[in-house]
Amino acid sequence: MSHWIFNEEHEMLRKSVRSFVKKEIAPFVEQWEAAEEFPRELFARMGELGYLGIKFPEEYGGGGADVIADAVMLEEMAKCGSIGVAAGIFAQTAIALTPIWKFGTAQQKRKYLAPGIRGEKIAALGITEADVSSLRTTARRDGDHYVLNGSKMFITNGVRADYVVIAAKTDPAAGHRGISLFIVEASSPGYSVGKKLKKLGWRSSDTAELILDNVHVPKENLLGEENRGFYAIMQNFQWERITLALLSVSLADLALEHAIQYARERTQFGQSILQFQVTKHKLVDMAVSIESARSLTYHALYLYANGGDALTETTMAKASAGEMVSEVTDAALQIHGGNGYMMEYPVQRYWRDARLSSIGGGTTEIMNEILVKRIGLV
Repeated sequence: MSHWIFNEEHEMLRKSVRSFVKKEIAPFVEQWEAAEEFPRELFARMGELGYLGIKFPEEYGGGGADVIADAVMLEEMAKCGSIGVAAGIFAQTAIALTPIWKFGTAQQKRKYLAPGIRGEKIAALGITEADVSSLRTTARRDGDHYVLNGSKMFITNGVRADYVVIAAKTDPAAGHRGISLFIVEASSPGYSVGKKLKKLGWRSSDTAELILDNVHVPKENLLGEENRGFYAIMQNFQWERITLALLSVSLADLALEHAIQYARERTQFGQSILQFQVTKHKLVDMAVSIESARSLTYHALYLYANGGDALTETTMAKASAGEMVSEVTDAALQIHGGNGYMMEYPVQRYWRDARLSSIGGGTTEIMNEILVKRIGLV
């Protein structure tokens, strides 16, 4: 279903990415799921095609397009059938490279953003601990370096990342006002991958625990201003949450498509189960839920793309789409009956992949707490 937010160039890009996904990603999803990672070469291939740099400035190898074009690419990536693959790319373009673009120096952009756009380097964002505002990872100034100590958990692309944007406390007594961001190269002494994590879903993306043991980071790798990292994190969260909502809507679309196809083909009592009113109504309910979340997500995307205050709408979209996709994929699995529980049917993967949508990037409960304040319930 077309939407006014997209122009002709967006739709041309959609066709291009859709063709790429169909030919070069979808046929290998089962193989990559079993391997629990997709090949590193996919970054290089997507960089070659310009898909990793759509929204970034041309001077660093990007396409110079708007963020709506980037959203189109992510939507179509989610249609590959593995949110793990989409998440690995999303972790690169949406959450790791974006703060370097927004807050980095020209030197940092040349050194880290440009090779990330080309797909020559893999990037990750290292924020997650128990609480973003009370991080335990610290960064102590020592001459021309900062010395980082701590750990990060659930870091997408963390196993293979060439560099990670790390959040650390530079002023432990200042709470969230004492957080800074650093670009940390994986080759740095003291930096290590604690372990590769095994997940219920998103299996094609590598996820890691990261360890920082007296890691010396040059002062020129401070990203943005010292002690202003929390504000950069909050700005980046808006785009991350919009993209998570987009991925959720696209996955729900795919689940509905497979549910309709299965209902047409599956026969019971001499007719396809699509002929039963209860099946038709369930599919209609799924479609309505998807469109409701899509409209809210596109509204948030439009506001964000045009520089408006999109925090409330972004938060609503993330919460709505995150809950919706779990409900829709669960209904799709139910329509498949016993076959839906079998590994040879992809609907079980959609169901598993969907579950993280209401957790990652801030749980639904956190989204609701933000909204409590935004709509004046305090």
